[in-house]
Amino acid sequence: QVQLVESGGGLVQAGGSLKLSCAASGSIFGFNVRSWYRQAPGKQRELVALITSTGITNYADSVKGRFTISRDNAKETVYLQMNSLEPEDTAVYFCKYSGLKNYWGQGTQVTVSS
Repeated sequence: QVQLVESGGGLVQAGGSLKLSCAASGSIFGFNVRSWYRQAPGKQRELVALITSTGITNYADSVKGRFTISRDNAKETVYLQMNSLEPEDTAVYFCKYSGLKNYWGQGTQVTVSS
């Protein structure tokens, strides 16, 4: 079992920044992929960014140049730095751990006001 605890969501004005954190604990597999997804009301959950345990990253086109994913392997924590936030970024953000199995965090609300 892997437990994920997210933090850092909140309300911000357009153009502002937020940093999300997701700490993992439990049976961590050596090679894993950590990712952030988001789900807006009435929409499907979508991948925002991912990072492998070797540091390879990938981003959704809609966030490239604005969001940065990073990880601290010693702390088993992944971060999502979100800059130049737009109202369209409003969603519940979920972190995901992919190792031998997939695990999801509980989600954290990000609201961007115009």
